[in-house]
Amino acid sequence: MSSVRVLVGTRKGAFVLTSDGKRQAWDISAPYFPGWEIYHVKGSPADPNRLYASQSNGWFGQLIQRSDDGGATWEPVGNQFRYEGVPGTHQWYDGTPHPWEFARVWHLEPSLSDPDTVFAGVEDAALFRSTDGGQNWHELPGLRAHGTGSSWQPGAGGMCLHTIILDPSDAERLFVAISAAGVFRTDNAGETWRPVNRGLRSEGIPDPDAEVGHCVHRLAMHPSRPDVLYMQKHWDVMRSEDAGESWEEVSGDLPTDFGFAIDVHAHEPETIYVVPITSDSEHFPPDGRLRVFRSRAGGNEWEPLTKGLPQSHCYVNVLRDAMAVDSLDACGVYFGTTGGQVYASADAGDSWAPIVRDLPAVLSVEVQTLP
Repeated sequence: MSSVRVLVGTRKGAFVLTSDGKRQAWDISAPYFPGWEIYHVKGSPADPNRLYASQSNGWFGQLIQRSDDGGATWEPVGNQFRYEGVPGTHQWYDGTPHPWEFARVWHLEPSLSDPDTVFAGVEDAALFRSTDGGQNWHELPGLRAHGTGSSWQPGAGGMCLHTIILDPSDAERLFVAISAAGVFRTDNAGETWRPVNRGLRSEGIPDPDAEVGHCVHRLAMHPSRPDVLYMQKHWDVMRSEDAGESWEEVSGDLPTDFGFAIDVHAHEPETIYVVPITSDSEHFPPDGRLRVFRSRAGGNEWEPLTKGLPQSHCYVNVLRDAMAVDSLDACGVYFGTTGGQVYASADAGDSWAPIVRDLPAVLSVEVQTLP
């Protein structure tokens, strides 16, 4: 029987949760890196025992940790992130120029085929790659060299490159999302990039239909349909059927179209999940009811999933990297909250149960389906 490993990054350490394929009883590790912010933990699709973690601390800076034994032990690896070859500035909140400064690693995306190759999305927004298991990192400077870089500006969480999607059908195609700039695509392994934001509209920026400047919160893709992308934007849930060339809104009958997380069912490319949040100033579920919404039609028509979730006096948030799915036959869906709960559904969202409570605020959730 297959088993499941859930990798959880929190404000005060990382946790590894494991279960068999029934997903009813869970073993919970002691915290790794206690006291450190763990922005992201993710395993290699090519070697499930190879894990990478982004460890950050306001006093001691940024570290990348690597495990070669499924999280039992860890070691720090190369942590020299230097912006390369692209002088200039980006735009600050008030429109003044601000120099590019490295703050932290928001997201780690291992290669689909090589456990030693891993991408890192950082703040201030840039993309780095390592081909030696994290020992050495080199920026892919073509992204910041794009002519719009000077107009990028930070979202409320910082100017972060927070989403990296690798196209399983084309090794040279990557998508990234930056808050607040938008979605960018490369078709030549990162040498050059272009924004793919046509159809996005964002009130509050000087040109609501601008090429860049949109606060994209998260992207998702089903590997069997790499040209179909789903997006949770600052406001609006969006869908593209042409690899980002154009977007249409699919928020439909959601109670609010603000949120952070979005993901796709492992076996149903048209089934997607979001967690609506009241607003950009009220980061909790509408009416204090924690609901995941599922669409089986790629958007527009949504159903609330509530069984096992608190339906009163719940004021947690679910952050952009805090939702994931497993690939078991009965697809499992997982999400973590800023209240320290990790919820799991072993039946594609029909029912939920907390698999752990009282963790520090959850920043990221990733899932590995193990043989």
